[in-house]
Parts: sequence; C-alpha cells; structure tokens
Amino acid sequence: MSDIYFTPGPTALYFTAEEHIKNAIRNGVVSTSHRGQQFKDIYKACADNLKELMNIPDNYHVLITSSANEAWERIIQNCVRSDSYHISNGPFAARFEKVASQLQKRTHDLKLADGGIPSLEQIDVPEKAEIVTICLNESGTGAAFPLALINQIREKYPEKLIAIDGVSAVPVTPVDFTKIDTLYFSVQKAFGLPAGLGIWIANERCLSKAVELANEGLMIGSYHQLPEMVEKAMEYQTTETPNILGIYTLAKVAEDMLTKGVTAIRREIDYKAAILNIAVEEHPQLSHFIENPAYRSKTVSVIKTSFENSKLINHLKEKHIQIGTGYGKYKPEHIRIANFPTHSKEQMEMLVDMISAFKV
Repeated sequence: MSDIYFTPGPTALYFTAEEHIKNAIRNGVVSTSHRGQQFKDIYKACADNLKELMNIPDNYHVLITSSANEAWERIIQNCVRSDSYHISNGPFAARFEKVASQLQKRTHDLKLADGGIPSLEQIDVPEKAEIVTICLNESGTGAAFPLALINQIREKYPEKLIAIDGVSAVPVTPVDFTKIDTLYFSVQKAFGLPAGLGIWIANERCLSKAVELANEGLMIGSYHQLPEMVEKAMEYQTTETPNILGIYTLAKVAEDMLTKGVTAIRREIDYKAAILNIAVEEHPQLSHFIENPAYRSKTVSVIKTSFENSKLINHLKEKHIQIGTGYGKYKPEHIRIANFPTHSKEQMEMLVDMISAFKV
C-alpha cells in the first residue's frame, strides 16, 4: 500500500501528475531542446494556464526560476536600490529579510510574534524603502495574511512595490494581482508536483525598476537579470536550460485544475479545512497554534500537541499516512498537516477520523 502524504511540501503528487510525467517521457519532452518550438509551446501553455487559473493580468510576466527561494534574491537584486521593508511573522517571512541583508540592503523589519498578523497602524514603511514583502501563507506557523490588509497596504503606500510569497497559498488563495507587483511560488506544495521548479510573476513596475537600476550601473544579477528574463519570456524562452519536465507537468496540472474549476477546488479546501479544524478543537490533547480562525491557514494546519508529537506521527505512519513535524524550533511540539488540491475529501475524512480516535 502506498503512503498518503499530508506533508506540507513536498507533498502528495496531484492525482494526474504521474500520468503526465509518463507521457512526457513517452513523447520525448524530457529530451527536447529548450530552444526548439516544442519547448516554446510548453512554456506558453504553462504561462497561459497559470494566468487563467490565477487571474493574472496580461501585463504580468510568468518567469521560470529554480525555486521560490531564488525569487527572494532576484526580487531584491532587481527591485531594490538601497532599502527594503519586511513584515516578518514567521520563519519564511523572516528569511526574505535575511536575504536582503546578505545582499547588503538596508532592511526595515516589522518583527511580530510567530503567527502574528499586524494591524495597518503597525505597518510603518520608511520613505526610503522601495518594497514591502509579505508571506501570504506562513507554512511554519500556519498563519494566513489577510487579503484585505494587503489591499490596505497598497492604498496606504501606492508607490511601494509589494512582493508576495505565495508558496503553499496559490492557486487556492484568490490573490488580486492589481494590488501587488510580484508574487512567487514553488510547485511542490499546493500544485502537488515534484520539487525543483519555481514561478516568479512580475509586473511592468518591477521591470521598469530593474531597468532603472541597471542604467545606474548597479548589479541586478547575472544570467537572471529581470530584463533579460522578460525578454526571453516574451518569446517563451529562458536564459538557461530549465526544468522542462517540471514546466510541462505544471502546464498540464494547471489545465486539469481549470477543467475541474478553481471555485470547486476552493470549496473542497474549505470543507476539508473545516472538518480538520473541528477535529482539533474537539480533541482534548490538540490545539491550533493560530488561535484566531480568521488568520488560520486553510492549506497548512499547524497543531500543538500536549504529548510527544512523534507518537501521533508514528501511529499514522503505521497506517501509511505521512504528516509533517513542526518547523524549526517547533519541530518536537507541533504537527503540520497539508490540505492541498491533491488531497481528496475522502482522504481528509479518513485522516480526521484517525486523529479523533487517537489518544495518549
């Protein structure tokens, strides 16, 4: 019996991914030239399907990176002359600020308690800061940043670039791209694909800033300079040999999600999150790390255990179900459970029943 992976990433493959990977091998996709027409068609299908699925406007570019982590560096290099502002409410949000510091930018960091959500009044972006970075879904803590607050930040600071970490949130969370400038994600979470591919979505404001910095003689990267990446992407090309298999599979899975319908996917996510939340609330030895339901992620639940978490983790492993440990310093005291489009309602119901029946 194969294991079912509710791990927060890498996670279970999307249920159609295996067949698409087999077809890619059968049809020579994995051996095709990244300068040929077949690859151009694959890249175009991927970009077009993502734009339709995520409601991305035409003036945003869909770019290929090796991972979401790479996007931190590319955004700072291409969009920040000197100062950046970071809303840090968990380990992944904080790492964006760390990368900016390593790239010798002056960083301004709103440090919150893990899982905290700021008020608009707490967000005080200095005049010199050129960008505001936000983690939409903190998979280390299970905190979901409110979309309404992002819109308010845009209204308060219309001249600042807004960069969104969409890892583990998209395509489930309905982002309004007109309120942000750039968003990035990797594919091994909510899209249910093998790791090794990142998508960086950037608008014309980001591109103009990169051109401006380059014209000033500032270093904006080497082969992954934003202007060059966009120039190549306009022809459905990349600056280097990319993960062709990953791009092909993402294009196909995005197409499958479009066929199912993003509304249906989001309704299923809501249902699965609801039954998991109820199970946690009714369990005498479990509790949510994010207490306020309004700020609780629907796609990655972070749950505190009053017992050694390995007992539940190992119990589920024996039943061929894999869940995640806590992240970082919380590794021994939290469990993390993914609720992505690939996880069926029946699988989540089975997991919930097992968790509800487990007592120490």
